[in-house]
Amino acid sequence: MFLQRGSRVLRRQLQTSKVMGQMAVGRASVTGPTTPRWFSESRILCAVKPVLLADIGEGIVECEVIQWFVEPGARVEEFSPLCEVQSDKASVEITSRFTGTVKKLYYDAGEMARVGRPFVDIDIEGDAEPEAPAPSHEQQSASTPSTPSSTPSSSSSSPPAVPQNSTAPTPSSTSASVDDAAPAPKPKGKMASLATPAVRHLSKEFNIDINDIDGTGRDGRVLKEDIYRFVKGRDEGSAESTSPASSAAPLPTGTPGVQTETKTPLSHTQQMMFKSMTRSLNIPHFLYTDEINFTDLVALRTRLNKVLSQTTVQEGQPDKLSYLPFIIKAVSMALYQFPILNARVEMDSSSNKPHVVMRSQHNIGVAMDTPQGLLVPVIKDVGSRNIVSIAAELVRLQKLAHQGKLSPNDMSGGTITVSNIGNIGGTYLSPVIVEKEVSILGIGRMRTVPAFDENDNVVKKHVTNFSWSADHRVVDGATMARAAEVVRRVVEEPDIMIMHLR
Repeated sequence: MFLQRGSRVLRRQLQTSKVMGQMAVGRASVTGPTTPRWFSESRILCAVKPVLLADIGEGIVECEVIQWFVEPGARVEEFSPLCEVQSDKASVEITSRFTGTVKKLYYDAGEMARVGRPFVDIDIEGDAEPEAPAPSHEQQSASTPSTPSSTPSSSSSSPPAVPQNSTAPTPSSTSASVDDAAPAPKPKGKMASLATPAVRHLSKEFNIDINDIDGTGRDGRVLKEDIYRFVKGRDEGSAESTSPASSAAPLPTGTPGVQTETKTPLSHTQQMMFKSMTRSLNIPHFLYTDEINFTDLVALRTRLNKVLSQTTVQEGQPDKLSYLPFIIKAVSMALYQFPILNARVEMDSSSNKPHVVMRSQHNIGVAMDTPQGLLVPVIKDVGSRNIVSIAAELVRLQKLAHQGKLSPNDMSGGTITVSNIGNIGGTYLSPVIVEKEVSILGIGRMRTVPAFDENDNVVKKHVTNFSWSADHRVVDGATMARAAEVVRRVVEEPDIMIMHLR
């Protein structure tokens, strides 16, 4: 009975499909036999897919488009790079989610793109040309014979005759004008305005526009060698042009110079620093300084570097240690006793009251001076690392920072910051607290000074000033002084770190 009922249902569906096919064909079935119309696949809708700019960091709502790796009409594959964007954290390459043809770029290089908005359209059907419907077979056959005839007609058309009058140029003047004419500019490739981040940083150092350089890379892309060649030619040309003028015309004397002012826009890194420091200076700071004796740490570092020089350096392991890993570890040890320095202050959206968010991991940011400006990459979970591990991570971050290749993960999640200005100069400083943190440590320059030992003998000591800034809304002076004392004791007696190795 079940099989009979199922067969009746199938027959009913078959008859219904036949009737629908006949209705779609129309009344032409009366005059002649027609085949029933079955289901057919329609054209895929929404073939052009907009690619949205994903969230690339903590609370970042916009980022600057540094450069495009594609242009309209270019064929892209899935996960192939589309463009490079830079936020207040780092520069990131955005890859394609689809395979197809680029149809539209929503932003030009240098413009600010909004997170969550489309920034490029990709045709997933993959054709670069089909903006207009394809011509039919009759149109193709009709237009094919006319194409060859139009070309000879245009090529066989005679050039306009030169009027024979008294103002016609003489042969000598004509040849002189031809010789003086500038050569035709060499056509640039379709990738002439694109370059790698390293090349763009190099062009900014020399104050050169990428579009002024003839690239020798693929499709006209500018390489580092092209920039060096351009700078060499520019310097030689400027030297040749200025040497005759300097010998012929002496500099004017006795005439006062005129004050000139030139407006220079901030770079993207400077703009982000402008915004973040403006917000940070709304935090009420207080400063606490202390002098640290580095004599024992200098001796310990010398012994450890001697051991490292005699061992085979493994991949990712530093070949020598600086003082900064020891200081970072000492700060982490102090945070275990004073976790308030590892917290952040937030406003509760429901009660509109401030509260403190305590954090378990010690993610210590390290301020670095890079060609792009001040960057603060973060060493994650310092409490579970030893000195060699901290030094290796510090070397990795320094290398990426100077290459401009820090990822958003390398720049996010900091809980406290250490700024070592002493490697450049300066004994005392007043560091500014980073937003979403409550304290920061500034390290001054190491100095060698005479001092008295316990036997009243004059000895040589290595001293450095530590300058702390703290958020006075949640951190009081006594807490800051006690935490700084822990850091001072660990740095002055580095053997204490052995008892706290993890």
